[in-house]
Amino acid sequence: MNIENFLPVQEEIRQWTYRKKKIERVVIPMMIFVHVDAAERSQVLTLSAISRYMVLHGEHTPAVIPDEQMERFKFMLDYSDEAVEMCAAPLVPGELIRVVKGPLKGLEGELVEVDGKAKVVVRLDLLGCAGVDMPVGFVEKMK
Repeated sequence: MNIENFLPVQEEIRQWTYRKKKIERVVIPMMIFVHVDAAERSQVLTLSAISRYMVLHGEHTPAVIPDEQMERFKFMLDYSDEAVEMCAAPLVPGELIRVVKGPLKGLEGELVEVDGKAKVVVRLDLLGCAGVDMPVGFVEKMK
């Protein structure tokens, strides 16, 4: 079975008393993303490690995340120097921004404030958002 899949992980350095180690952290535990057509959809459920698809409340068809949102999420995971954190709470719409400096240069998202810190977030409509701390000087308002 050749099914396109994606497990969102991010490298980070963990420190124990006198030792540091680079590890891969799963950003969204218990979730694997698959890109399948209708025919492949049932094949995925035959795998013993897969229990079900995520569905929206009151619906029966699997939830679909638009390709553009997934690409921005992958970009954030690949290039962020800071830990990407998921927040399930819906966001109050803020300024649409573009990152102009640093490793995430070119990423478009939304600027929000969480616990007094500026964060750049990428909306994943069905999951909430993925956010990363960002110096405000690294972003500009989109026109």
